[in-house]
Amino acid sequence: MPIRQLSETMINQIAAGEVIERPASVVKELVENALDAGAARIEIVTAGGGLNLIRVTDDGSGIPEKELPLAIARHCTSKLADGIHDIRSLGFRGEALPSIGSVARLSIRSRTANGDSAAEIGIEGGRVSAVKPAAANRGTTVEVRDLFFATPARLKFMKGERAESSATSDVIKRIAIAFPAVRFTLAGSDRSTLELPATDDNPEGRLRRVAQVMGADFPANAIAIDAMRDGVHLAGHVSIPSFSRANALQQYAYVNGRPVRDKLIAGAVRGAFADVLPRDRHAVTVLFLTLDPAIVDVNVHPAKADVRFRDPGLVRGLIVGAIREALANAGIRAATSGAAGMMAAFRPGAASYAHPGPANGHRSYEAAYRASGFAGFDPSRSSQRPLDAGFANGGFSENDQVAFDAGPLHSADARAGQDEAAETLLGMALGAARAQVHENYIVAQTKDSLVIVDQHAAHERLVYEALKNALHARAVPSQMLLLPEIVDLPEEDAERLALHSESLARFGLAVERFGPGAVAVRETPSMLGETNVQQLVRDLADEIADNDTVDTLKERLDKIAATMACHGSVRSGRQLKPEEMNALLRQMEATPGSGTCNHGRPTYIELKLVDIERLFGRR
Repeated sequence: MPIRQLSETMINQIAAGEVIERPASVVKELVENALDAGAARIEIVTAGGGLNLIRVTDDGSGIPEKELPLAIARHCTSKLADGIHDIRSLGFRGEALPSIGSVARLSIRSRTANGDSAAEIGIEGGRVSAVKPAAANRGTTVEVRDLFFATPARLKFMKGERAESSATSDVIKRIAIAFPAVRFTLAGSDRSTLELPATDDNPEGRLRRVAQVMGADFPANAIAIDAMRDGVHLAGHVSIPSFSRANALQQYAYVNGRPVRDKLIAGAVRGAFADVLPRDRHAVTVLFLTLDPAIVDVNVHPAKADVRFRDPGLVRGLIVGAIREALANAGIRAATSGAAGMMAAFRPGAASYAHPGPANGHRSYEAAYRASGFAGFDPSRSSQRPLDAGFANGGFSENDQVAFDAGPLHSADARAGQDEAAETLLGMALGAARAQVHENYIVAQTKDSLVIVDQHAAHERLVYEALKNALHARAVPSQMLLLPEIVDLPEEDAERLALHSESLARFGLAVERFGPGAVAVRETPSMLGETNVQQLVRDLADEIADNDTVDTLKERLDKIAATMACHGSVRSGRQLKPEEMNALLRQMEATPGSGTCNHGRPTYIELKLVDIERLFGRR
């Protein structure tokens, strides 16, 4: 077949395959255009998951009538002034509108602030209609109907209406976080209305917008991030370790206001939380990177979701360092979700009135308690039966009082601890120890809350931090190999390892070049014992190629320290004296990251006094 020039419609449809993957992609492109136009209010309406209808209305600057034909022509844009290296807008390629018009029925109705009337243009499957007068307020309304009608094969790859609607909602939420001063509304017959009112464009306003998107419990469990390194500024919020999720869907990253899904940023977040979260848990994060547009490439892919940094090591180091410093400076904090779960467990269930009972219509004490949902308490085996006993002798009997004092709370130790606890202890973050329950849980009291501590998990974290600090405070002891291990590698990997040989030596790994395509390993960290040197070196080479770091070796040593801490910490079932419990609480308050154990589980739960009073109907 001879070489020939493709038609304009065919070119646009090919471009649409890269830019327009699904209805959510259309919404993203149109909303970004509205934001670039300076809109303060954006309304989105969809039907059929966006396949039948997408309408985006804004109050931006509008498009002059004479420029409407250019707006739907390929590679026509008003957003590039000084070249591709100085991109300060969300859109810049000039491909979205013609790509959408090549696979759908598209109409654009717009009016500028100085225009006497509006104008409208349409494009259907690549065929452009003439510009005509229209009635509209200031701004632009873009309507897309019958998406992919011109390319029916694409419709086979669309998911259900609910899935497409959910993807559109996610796109709007992701964009809205970066623009708190803009009001977003998403509605339609295929969805419940999503409304995000405008807030102030300052740190407090941005946090309120984040709460609108991610839930009101995030600000109460978040730590502020604000760091600068070599002209790169990082701001935002990350969750405390005990407030985590089973997936990374609630990790939002922005580069110069542009929402991105970047592997480098995701890897840096995972590395920053490596010590405090297990691999199957993910932090909740909202991070904003601001840097010179000349040192970041946003033109990697037509969808503009990927970026490439000129100095990826700088960006990764900034993110990891800033998050770890923020976690260390945040002190000890418990997730509010733990208290909420405790409240739910304590709260009685709704009483049922359709039940068989005594002839007088009243239930027995046992029946009332079983109906309330307290499966762990059996009134028939309890000495406290005030209703059935009819309050004999005007109250509790002597035997009843003895039964209260002989409970499982080690009340003698608790009273001793209470007598010894000074008023200053109650003002501490974890308060004064009052009792030990089931030989594993320390019950402490502060001025306004009740704290329950898992003694094994808490001490495990304390021992781990002490081991880790000792491990990294000096060079790691190494063991010399009887015969050097020769590892064959690509020449570029061998060169990278040689450049990082000093850093590796601090961790006990002695590596040197051995010809153009190999390295010789003469010493390995003593803590690793007998290890697969070949696999270790190849893993390090891969990580240096990806992130320019040697964290793999550090993580292996930290994992050994974590195992040692688990076996060397206070075991469950050991009874502690009041002074030992208080000493453990004070160490937790002084140790960064002690809110979670090495496996990512919370070490303590705090229940506020106001919540306890609410449980008992005092509030």
